[in-house]
Amino acid sequence: MLLYYIRHAEPIYNPDSITEFGKIQAASLAKRLAEETIDEVYASSCGRALMTAEPTCKLLNKKCIPLGFAREDKVWADMSLEIDGRYNWCFEFRNIVNMFKDPEVLKLGDNWYDHEMFKDYNFKQGLQRIDQEIDIFLEKLGYVHDRKKKEYVVKNANDKKIAFVAHSGFGMAFVSSVLDIPYNVFSSTHLQMGTTHITIIEFKDIDGICIPRMKCYSDGSHLYKDGLIK
Repeated sequence: MLLYYIRHAEPIYNPDSITEFGKIQAASLAKRLAEETIDEVYASSCGRALMTAEPTCKLLNKKCIPLGFAREDKVWADMSLEIDGRYNWCFEFRNIVNMFKDPEVLKLGDNWYDHEMFKDYNFKQGLQRIDQEIDIFLEKLGYVHDRKKKEYVVKNANDKKIAFVAHSGFGMAFVSSVLDIPYNVFSSTHLQMGTTHITIIEFKDIDGICIPRMKCYSDGSHLYKDGLIK
């Protein structure tokens, strides 16, 4: 299975939609995904994600399946902060990133959020909820996550190509969760997701076990091809 995680097109946050340029991006994305022969299309139930997925669904004659757990407002509630009157994602604050990379925090591995310095934040409850919902989603696609072993038991091996349109903030949690990379490590890197850029994760069955591999991250080659990025 190939999972194509896609950030929505250029957004308008209020009202929740996409810009005119975002619509052009979504059309470019649709052509790219049609070439990839996508089998199923999922999207966050936020308007900007659904609007981004719409041209792909029309071109491929597919129905878009909305996923409420991928809404950005849900992850925002747990993984954003207000510091000195400024609201942003936790990983956008220098002092929080320094805490993420603290040697004592890194020693805790997957349980990094149990460190005393995070006791006043919602990181643990938010990420555990997301992990659980992602695992349910992937099990329905045929892959059962064994988080202790950091691998997947293959319940139903398949060659499907799955498109999942959602958000950048949720995407940081999603990709780190799927690949078993602690969120504090993943989100404090230099990785970002461009609008309608594609991250591809391969689920390959090897004797009933799968360790997903990221084939590419935030690929916007379709936008370059259509002259939307120069």
